[in-house]
Formats: sequence, C-alpha cells, structure tokens
Amino acid sequence: MKKYTFLAFDLGATSGRSVIGTLADGKIEIRELTRFPNGIIELHGKFYWNLMGLYQALKEGLAACAREGIVPDSIGIDTWGIDVVPLGEDGSILSMPRAYRDPYTEGAPESYFERIPRGEVYEKTGIQIMNMNTLYQLYAGVKEGYAPYLNAKEFLFTPDALAYMLTGKKVWEYTIGSTSQIMNPRTGDWNKDLLVAAGVNPDVLKTPTLPGAVVGTLTDALAEETRIGKVNVVAVAGHDTASAVAAVPALDENFAYLSSGTWSLMGIETKEPVITPETYELNFTNEGGVEGTTRFLKNICGMWILEQCRKEWKRSGKDYTYPQIVEMAVAAKPFQAFIYPDDASFANPASMLKAIEDFCRRTGQTPPEDDAQTVRCIFESLALRYREVIDMLDQLASFPVERLHVIGGGSKNALLNQFTANAIGRKVVAGPSEATAIGNVMIQAMAAGVVSSLKEMRAIISEAIETEEFLPQDADVWETAYQKYQTLK
Repeated sequence: MKKYTFLAFDLGATSGRSVIGTLADGKIEIRELTRFPNGIIELHGKFYWNLMGLYQALKEGLAACAREGIVPDSIGIDTWGIDVVPLGEDGSILSMPRAYRDPYTEGAPESYFERIPRGEVYEKTGIQIMNMNTLYQLYAGVKEGYAPYLNAKEFLFTPDALAYMLTGKKVWEYTIGSTSQIMNPRTGDWNKDLLVAAGVNPDVLKTPTLPGAVVGTLTDALAEETRIGKVNVVAVAGHDTASAVAAVPALDENFAYLSSGTWSLMGIETKEPVITPETYELNFTNEGGVEGTTRFLKNICGMWILEQCRKEWKRSGKDYTYPQIVEMAVAAKPFQAFIYPDDASFANPASMLKAIEDFCRRTGQTPPEDDAQTVRCIFESLALRYREVIDMLDQLASFPVERLHVIGGGSKNALLNQFTANAIGRKVVAGPSEATAIGNVMIQAMAAGVVSSLKEMRAIISEAIETEEFLPQDADVWETAYQKYQTLK
C-alpha cells in the first residue's frame, strides 16, 4: 500500500497544533509538528478570537511541513463550533469572530423566543438551547447594532473561514454548521425562517458541504511563501467533536462517547436525529456526524472549570502540573462537596475559585478548604454529571449502552476515568487522546480514496491505537454520593 501523508490543523479554545498523519499498510501514525496558543481577546467590551493570529499559525505549520521536505496529500482544519466570521460584499473579512463566551448573548434565547417559540425552534433544529448558539449570536449582534453583522453578505464558520483564507474558496461544512441551531437536521439544509426572525438575510449561509469534499488548493501566493506547493485543502468534519467521534475505536454501535476537553461532550451515535418532547425537556442536541450519522449528545462544562482554577493558582505563584493536580486529588478526602458543572455561574466568572465557593455556600455545603479539595470536588462532580447524562441516554437510546469511550485530552486522566467508571457503573475505555487529529486525518484519507467507510476507519484505529480500560469500583459509596449530588440543582 502506498504511504499517504496528511496535514491536520486541530484548533481548540486554548491552543492549536499542526499534526502530520501517515497511513500505510492499514496502519495510522500521527506526530505533532507545531503547537501554538489560542485564546479570547477582549476589546472595548467585546470578546473575539484572534483569527489573523490563527491564520499566521497555520502558515507557520505549512512552512514547518515544507522544511521537513513533506508534501502532504491534503490539509484539513477542525475547530470548536458555533462561532462565525462575517464577510463583506467583496469577500473581505469584516471582523474577527465574536467568541462564544462573549456575554452579549445573555438572555438572547428568551428574547428570540418571543418571535419563534422555544419548542418550535427545538423541533426545527434538534439543538440544545444555549446562549452561545450561532442563532442567538446573530440575533444579539443585530439587536446590538454590531456593524459587521449588519453589513455581512455571508457568514463562514471558523474552520471554513480559515480554509477560505488558505484557498480563496468558500464552503459551509455540514458538521460545523450543525452546531449553529440554524440547520434542519432532517434535511441537512438551513432553516431560513430562523435567520429571518433573527433579523438576518436568509442567504448569508449557502448549501452545506459534506465532510470529505475538496475546498480548493492553497493560493499561489501561499504555496510560494510557505514553499509547500499547491496542496488540496479538504473540508473534514470541521467541528472538532465530529472529527473526534469519527475516531472512536468501536466495532459495534453499543457505546456512548465522551469527548473530554475544555468541554465534555457526551452522547451516542444514531442514524437519524432524535427529536421528541422528551429530548426537548432534557435539552439534548442533534449534531451532524460523518456518513450522515447524528451525534446525539449533551454539552457539559468540562475541564474549563479546572483550567480557570489553574490560571488563578498560577497568578498566585502556584503553577501545578497535571501530575501534581492528580496527586492532590488522590490525597484529598473524598465526597466533601459537589458542584453542578453546568450551572450558569461557571460559564465565564471573574474568579472560578470564588464561583465554586459561592455555589457550595448557596447549596448548603462547606466550600473546599484548599486547592487539593477543590480539584477533588471538580473531578467527582464531573463524574457524577456524567452519570446523570448517561442515565438519560439509557432512557433515549434504541440500543443498550454497554460502555463509555472517553476520547480527547481528558482520556489521559486515569483518576477521572476511574471516577467515571465508578459513577456510571460500567466499563470506561480511554483513548485515543489524539482522537480529533486522528479523525481529521482519516477523513482526509477517505477523501483520497484510501479508506472507504467510517467502519473501515474505526477498524484501522482500533488496531493501531492503544486504549486503557477502567472497571467500576465502590458502587455503594458512589451511589450515595450521586443521591447527594442530585439535590444540588
């Protein structure tokens, strides 16, 4: 079998990287090439992503690839969901994308529902109601009088905007578009009436493109500047979770997945969207996956809480490594206090440590007494939230959920994986930690005709990637903890 080489750009909320993936003889290998920071920029009370900085980082990744003498067969880009870049009449970028944590969307859904009722919006989209969804960003921006939104001819989702910057060609990739609460999950096209109700031209989004389509080649100027040549850019599953779920090393359908990072995205894979009065009440979401599958899931505030605590500790001179953090949690006394990770107070507080303290006091608990106890509280609370969500999935799935696959960076946290197995009472399979990059690479391989199906992709990944299993322990004490947790909301 010929050796194929693919370049994956994987961009998260705190960092991004370029990854080289090679596929030969039915085996996949990946290697990180460059890594770069990412973060939200506040300017005059608005919060943005540094799109130009990300573009420069992508160029540096291309140049690094060329310096090693690598000419990839293609390039793919995945990012977080929801956020959009407005384009003018001439294709110019009118502003950096507003970040989903910008508080301008607070209260926007409730105001929007005065135009189209909440239940109707959910029935049309099957998407979990969250302030940050693209629909409410656009609505809030128009109400705010935000000029780039008012003057936009088109909007591109973040990975599509970066592909446009690399190629000069525009696509609206299906999986990233499915996060917006604008798409009809049954038809895979846009609900234009929702845009009209938001005060937005219904033609700002064009026909969605399925994962695996070629966007175009690098521009002549970029090919020459980076010395990498005229390489194809492929629209992979542009939403990082869609790429990650494509890399779940499962050989049957009887699983749930947990994509664990800044966000914890927990769900199952279905052949059709699941939109019922029950899923509406439980606020589940239906997002697009590879080969027309649906990622039926719930967004959970994940390692964001710990990362914000780490930033505060670092400012006070305590720069804990992850191994130190795990050791602290192991040593701390168990089950002293819990938080509800999806409480609104943890979305973007000025101080995460104070938000945890305030939540505990508000719910009649004694706040964590030190940093170790805080870490233990976060890990236990996440595991108990996962139990809550998987119980819901048990009710809604058309198949038995026999195990949980934990993928992404959080899969390397053995302590949290064990806590999760204990809480949910079933086997946890951890890995791959590089699921998003692997999924990105494998979808490029599918576009190149190297693999033919999602099933074949997963079989290759299952053979090539080592995983670790965690079996439930201490069922009684975790059940008691769960009953206490349930009283906090």
